[in-house]
Amino acid sequence: MRSEDALANIDVAVLAGGLGTRIRGVLGDTPKVLAPVAGRAFLGHLLDYLSTYGARRVVLCLGHLADRVTAWLARGDSAGAMDVVCQIEPRPLGTAGALGYVRKELRSSMVLVVNGDTFLDADLRAFVASHRLSGAEASVLCVSVDDAARYGRVEIGPDSRIRRFVEKAPGSGTINAGVYLFSAAFLDRIIAEGAVSLERDVLEKAPPGSLHAHVAKARFIDIGTPESLAAAGGVIVGRDA
Repeated sequence: MRSEDALANIDVAVLAGGLGTRIRGVLGDTPKVLAPVAGRAFLGHLLDYLSTYGARRVVLCLGHLADRVTAWLARGDSAGAMDVVCQIEPRPLGTAGALGYVRKELRSSMVLVVNGDTFLDADLRAFVASHRLSGAEASVLCVSVDDAARYGRVEIGPDSRIRRFVEKAPGSGTINAGVYLFSAAFLDRIIAEGAVSLERDVLEKAPPGSLHAHVAKARFIDIGTPESLAAAGGVIVGRDA
């Protein structure tokens, strides 16, 4: 499988409906997914990254300030030949609830789910291959960071299965990078169980050993705080250099 074909037959769901309360003082009425990073909207960088791995169909799970996102897409700043579908939740549904709301638009047997406020330059071809080899219904892309205090750690066994998610604490560690591969059956169970938070209601409650972890050597950044937003350009521009 070539890198440029890794996502050719895998629909992508981007979770981008959050309120962005921690960063609203910086962005004002700009939705977090359109935050300016290195001279362009963050979403443009994310779509370009997905495109390099052959993504052909992306479903944007929108909510807060969704009209700004659809207007940005209409201007044609990014996406190229990619089919970008916008689904606007009628009220805040949570990350798992948003997946349930767009489930009808996710047509592939395996779905890549991406948090719309994080970026890492991981090899998605390797992630897809690792997921398929694992035989698991769900895989979590993980990355090691110097300061895991904001995120909480992932405890992974020697079989690359997740044993548990550990509470936030200072120091370095391996974290959930906010990128997942889910089977169609796994997605359907999320909906059937009425989960709201993907992290708390689904991943953290999954039986130990049922989730596969793929630890990537990659640079990671989120744009959830003014400080991390300011640093995001260095990570993304460094990748493109």
